[in-house]
Amino acid sequence: MTGVRDTLQDKRARDDAKDDDVTVVHLMRHGEVHNPDGILYGRRAGYHLSELGRRMADRVAGHLADRDVTHVVASPLERAQETAEPIARSHGLELATDERLIEAANVFEGKTFGVGDGALRKPGNWRHLTNPFRPSWGEPYIDQVVRMMGALAAARDAARGHEAVCVSHQLPIWIVRSFVERRRLWHDPRRRQCTLASLTTFTYHGDTIVSVGYSEPARDLVPPHLLAGARPVRGKSKAFGA
Repeated sequence: MTGVRDTLQDKRARDDAKDDDVTVVHLMRHGEVHNPDGILYGRRAGYHLSELGRRMADRVAGHLADRDVTHVVASPLERAQETAEPIARSHGLELATDERLIEAANVFEGKTFGVGDGALRKPGNWRHLTNPFRPSWGEPYIDQVVRMMGALAAARDAARGHEAVCVSHQLPIWIVRSFVERRRLWHDPRRRQCTLASLTTFTYHGDTIVSVGYSEPARDLVPPHLLAGARPVRGKSKAFGA
């Protein structure tokens, strides 16, 4: 991680001179999924947006309709593709797919695993819960950083001087934002600021990220219990090297 951060810092001075080379990459979380059984669906196929999720996708497409979006790309999973489709359509663009935007791998995929469901009392699960810093139950955080930074860079290059939209999933989005904002990667999942259909926006000068913003265009559509823990900083951004 240090090497990547050092590279960003080394390039910052050079990129400051390129004020006309500004690219914006919106990293969007997909809309609500139809999941009546409460399964941890992870990377499983067959999980589509609910009717509410489609409304969320349309809301964000409308929100971005007047923006200078020239590239739209999504995770290969159905819920991400379906979220991205109305955005691509509104700009007359072909939807691209990037495997690096996929959900984080998790050994509990296909099961119910939540507070109060007894999962923590099952001895068979204990070996997967030994190291929250890596984490031991799924894809290492640093691996998520590497692939997500690669996906962001590819979108930046595809939309150079304009804007791109990348539709992904909550954990990878939060992890890459935490990395860019120099926070520790291990965290309390209840405190992730990445609600359904939200936009985490990275602004680049040249090849360097100079600010990160967050907005929730579909916040009024999100069920209240899914907003718990999300800190409302709508419209604010964090700048680097300012």
